Amino acid sequence: MSLKNRITEDMKTALRGRETARLGAIRLLLAAVRQKEIDERIELDDPGIIGIIDKMLKQRRDSIEQYQKAARQDLVDAEQFEVTVLTGYMPQALTKTEIEAIVVAAVAESGAKTMQDMNKVMAIAKPQLAGRADMGEVSKLVKARLAG
Repeated sequence: MSLKNRITEDMKTALRGRETARLGAIRLLLAAVRQKEIDERIELDDPGIIGIIDKMLKQRRDSIEQYQKAARQDLVDAEQFEVTVLTGYMPQALTKTEIEAIVVAAVAESGAKTMQDMNKVMAIAKPQLAGRADMGEVSKLVKARLAG
Protein backbone atom coordinates (compact mmCIF):
# COMPACT_ATOMS: atom_id res chain seq x y z
CA MET A 1 0.00 0.00 0.00
CA SER A 2 1.38 3.40 -0.92
CA LEU A 3 1.97 5.97 1.78
CA LYS A 4 -0.72 8.23 0.35
CA ASN A 5 -3.31 5.43 0.50
CA ARG A 6 -2.26 4.58 4.05
CA ILE A 7 -2.72 8.20 5.12
CA THR A 8 -6.14 8.34 3.45
CA GLU A 9 -7.21 5.12 5.19
CA ASP A 10 -5.98 6.47 8.52
CA MET A 11 -8.04 9.60 7.92
CA LYS A 12 -11.16 7.50 7.36
CA THR A 13 -10.44 5.49 10.51
CA ALA A 14 -9.97 8.67 12.56
CA LEU A 15 -13.20 10.06 11.12
CA ARG A 16 -15.15 6.92 12.06
CA GLY A 17 -13.54 6.85 15.51
CA ARG A 18 -14.31 10.54 16.09
CA GLU A 19 -10.66 11.26 16.86
CA THR A 20 -10.81 14.97 16.09
CA ALA A 21 -7.20 15.88 16.97
CA ARG A 22 -5.76 12.99 14.93
CA LEU A 23 -8.16 13.72 12.08
CA GLY A 24 -7.05 17.37 12.02
CA ALA A 25 -3.36 16.43 11.83
CA ILE A 26 -3.97 13.92 9.02
CA ARG A 27 -6.11 16.41 7.09
CA LEU A 28 -3.31 19.00 7.33
CA LEU A 29 -0.89 16.47 5.89
CA LEU A 30 -3.21 15.50 3.04
CA ALA A 31 -3.86 19.17 2.28
CA ALA A 32 -0.10 19.79 2.03
CA VAL A 33 0.29 16.79 -0.29
CA ARG A 34 -2.59 17.90 -2.53
CA GLN A 35 -1.28 21.48 -2.64
CA LYS A 36 2.15 20.27 -3.79
CA GLU A 37 0.57 18.02 -6.42
CA ILE A 38 -1.61 20.84 -7.74
CA ASP A 39 1.18 23.43 -7.71
CA GLU A 40 3.61 21.20 -9.58
CA ARG A 41 1.02 19.25 -11.61
CA ILE A 42 2.49 15.91 -10.52
CA GLU A 43 1.44 12.80 -8.61
CA LEU A 44 3.67 12.50 -5.54
CA ASP A 45 5.35 9.20 -4.78
CA ASP A 46 6.35 7.98 -1.31
CA PRO A 47 9.71 9.86 -1.21
CA GLY A 48 7.93 13.09 -2.20
CA ILE A 49 5.36 12.63 0.56
CA ILE A 50 8.13 11.84 3.06
CA GLY A 51 9.78 15.13 2.07
CA ILE A 52 6.55 16.99 2.88
CA ILE A 53 6.20 15.19 6.21
CA ASP A 54 9.82 16.00 7.04
CA LYS A 55 9.20 19.68 6.33
CA MET A 56 6.03 19.67 8.43
CA LEU A 57 7.87 18.01 11.32
CA LYS A 58 10.56 20.68 11.21
CA GLN A 59 7.88 23.39 11.29
CA ARG A 60 6.17 21.73 14.26
CA ARG A 61 9.44 21.44 16.20
CA ASP A 62 10.20 25.11 15.57
CA SER A 63 6.70 26.02 16.76
CA ILE A 64 7.11 23.92 19.90
CA GLU A 65 10.31 25.78 20.70
CA GLN A 66 8.59 29.17 20.26
CA TYR A 67 5.55 28.14 22.29
CA GLN A 68 7.76 26.92 25.12
CA LYS A 69 9.50 30.29 25.23
CA ALA A 70 6.08 31.97 25.40
CA ALA A 71 4.94 29.55 28.16
CA ARG A 72 1.96 28.30 26.11
CA GLN A 73 1.78 24.67 27.23
CA ASP A 74 -1.62 24.15 25.55
CA LEU A 75 -0.12 24.96 22.15
CA VAL A 76 3.01 22.89 22.90
CA ASP A 77 0.81 19.88 23.64
CA ALA A 78 -1.16 20.33 20.40
CA GLU A 79 2.02 20.59 18.30
CA GLN A 80 3.58 17.59 20.04
CA PHE A 81 0.50 15.53 19.25
CA GLU A 82 0.82 16.49 15.56
CA VAL A 83 4.52 15.53 15.66
CA THR A 84 3.52 12.13 17.04
CA VAL A 85 0.96 11.60 14.26
CA LEU A 86 3.34 12.73 11.49
CA THR A 87 6.25 10.69 12.84
CA GLY A 88 4.13 7.56 12.40
CA TYR A 89 4.41 7.99 8.61
CA MET A 90 8.18 8.43 8.51
CA PRO A 91 10.47 5.51 7.68
CA GLN A 92 12.61 4.13 10.48
CA ALA A 93 15.49 6.47 11.31
CA LEU A 94 19.02 5.36 10.56
CA THR A 95 21.64 4.95 13.28
CA LYS A 96 24.64 7.27 13.45
CA THR A 97 26.87 4.43 12.21
CA GLU A 98 24.64 3.82 9.17
CA ILE A 99 24.59 7.53 8.36
CA GLU A 100 28.37 7.75 8.60
CA ALA A 101 28.73 4.75 6.29
CA ILE A 102 26.51 6.39 3.67
CA VAL A 103 28.48 9.66 3.95
CA VAL A 104 31.81 7.84 3.56
CA ALA A 105 30.48 5.98 0.51
CA ALA A 106 29.13 9.24 -1.01
CA VAL A 107 32.48 11.00 -0.52
CA ALA A 108 34.28 8.09 -2.18
CA GLU A 109 31.78 7.85 -5.04
CA SER A 110 31.89 11.59 -5.79
CA GLY A 111 35.68 11.80 -5.50
CA ALA A 112 35.26 14.87 -3.28
CA LYS A 113 38.43 16.34 -1.81
CA THR A 114 37.55 19.89 -0.73
CA MET A 115 34.61 21.85 0.66
CA GLN A 116 33.78 22.97 -2.90
CA ASP A 117 32.76 19.37 -3.60
CA MET A 118 30.19 19.27 -0.79
CA ASN A 119 27.22 19.64 -3.18
CA LYS A 120 28.35 16.55 -5.10
CA VAL A 121 28.48 14.52 -1.90
CA MET A 122 25.11 15.78 -0.67
CA ALA A 123 23.50 15.04 -4.05
CA ILE A 124 24.57 11.41 -3.71
CA ALA A 125 23.76 11.02 -0.01
CA LYS A 126 20.45 12.91 0.16
CA PRO A 127 18.25 10.39 -1.72
CA GLN A 128 19.45 7.59 0.57
CA LEU A 129 18.97 9.63 3.74
CA ALA A 130 15.85 11.69 3.04
CA GLY A 131 13.35 11.28 5.84
CA ARG A 132 15.63 8.87 7.67
CA ALA A 133 18.21 11.31 9.03
CA ASP A 134 18.49 14.95 10.05
CA MET A 135 20.06 16.58 6.99
CA GLY A 136 21.66 19.26 9.19
CA GLU A 137 23.60 16.54 11.00
CA VAL A 138 24.48 14.88 7.69
CA SER A 139 25.82 18.21 6.44
CA LYS A 140 28.02 18.51 9.54
CA LEU A 141 29.37 14.99 8.96
CA VAL A 142 30.17 15.77 5.32
CA LYS A 143 31.93 19.03 6.29
CA ALA A 144 33.98 17.21 8.93
CA ARG A 145 34.93 14.50 6.44
CA LEU A 146 35.97 17.03 3.76
CA ALA A 147 37.77 19.36 6.15
CA GLY A 148 39.83 16.65 7.80
